[in-house]
Amino acid sequence: MTQTASETPDDADKARKRLAKVVLDEESIGRGNPDQEHERLIAIWDLVESNTFHLPNHDRGPYTLHLAMEEKRLALDVRSQDGEPVVKHILSLSPFRRLLKDYFMVCESYYAAIRTATPAQIEAIDMGRRGLHNEGAALLAERLSGKIECDFDTARRLFTLVTALHWKG
Repeated sequence: MTQTASETPDDADKARKRLAKVVLDEESIGRGNPDQEHERLIAIWDLVESNTFHLPNHDRGPYTLHLAMEEKRLALDVRSQDGEPVVKHILSLSPFRRLLKDYFMVCESYYAAIRTATPAQIEAIDMGRRGLHNEGAALLAERLSGKIECDFDTARRLFTLVTALHWKG
């Protein structure tokens, strides 16, 4: 590995422990309506823009993450940046069902409140939404523990992408 004069070993390590690209499998996930596609693109952009993502005992990053649905489960197909398969994890979405249902219900309340509620009411609903989002991120990090390591902010961004995949628009 070559290193520039201004690059430290920590910088090189950070550059390896990240996602460089996220790809959605159109066959299993399908295309959404324009609003859904917009939300997905934003979630992917946010995730790729800032993340910490690595595999325990593995040093081949940065990584490309291919997401697909396999029998109602989320497939996280991690590849090297050049596309070489590294590992594939299948994640049951059953533990997320109640949380996603609650999250979308609060989001609907939030969007409705924006039109008629007071700022204090909107803020209270938004705090509930953020709390559910944090709960989803913690659950996702827990389910990935030992398989894929990421910081809390990356888990939040990954959960945002999971919600974007399930959002009905």
